[in-house]
Amino acid sequence: METRVRKLSPARKVAALAMFAAMAYVLMLVSHVIPKVSGFLQFDLKDIPIIIGGFIFGPLASLAISVVVSLIEMITISTSGPIGLVMNILSSCAIACTAAIIYKKWQSIKGAVVGLVVGVLVMTSVMLLWNWLMVPLYTPAVSREAVAGMLMPIFLPFNLIKGGVNAALTLLLYKPLVSGLRKVGLAPPREGQVATGRQGFKLNLGVLLVALLVVITGALVVMIWAGVF
Repeated sequence: METRVRKLSPARKVAALAMFAAMAYVLMLVSHVIPKVSGFLQFDLKDIPIIIGGFIFGPLASLAISVVVSLIEMITISTSGPIGLVMNILSSCAIACTAAIIYKKWQSIKGAVVGLVVGVLVMTSVMLLWNWLMVPLYTPAVSREAVAGMLMPIFLPFNLIKGGVNAALTLLLYKPLVSGLRKVGLAPPREGQVATGRQGFKLNLGVLLVALLVVITGALVVMIWAGVF
């Protein structure tokens, strides 16, 4: 992970944020081909560009992208209305803003990993609480007691897996995506030094291999859980 110091012009920054919002929306649409877990939980990949946008431009960028994408989703394809809007914003901001805040203070591969791990845990905790609060409101047939019984066996592992896969894909995609954006002037030029030498190479390689393992394992678990295999 590289440091961001120099600022882009306002127009270029807006263009970059719009691009991240478009990417998030497309990934949200693509995610709908993934079978639902337990018949109602939809795996969603839109947090990846929201997190990357936060790593580049800060936590407020993640918040802005999340709000825009969630609003467009509510207007276009969502069936859960304002409640779904709130849940989507909370979920994305919990992981993306948390990770971006930590990465802003600790701009390195270690800072990115710590930020993402903490972000996954925060997102999981937030969604456990808000699913318990909100599910009975838009699904009256499901009582709050029934939701409480689903928190540990269903909502907890689902959110940990979803967050883990999105975090791992962020680590795998960040460098090539940011390098491409720099070439077209939509990301700040790199300043400062990145980890080099044998230790830096081993650390980066180790992180990428673990991230790849998390993605493969998470995908298999979701497919098995959804009854595909």
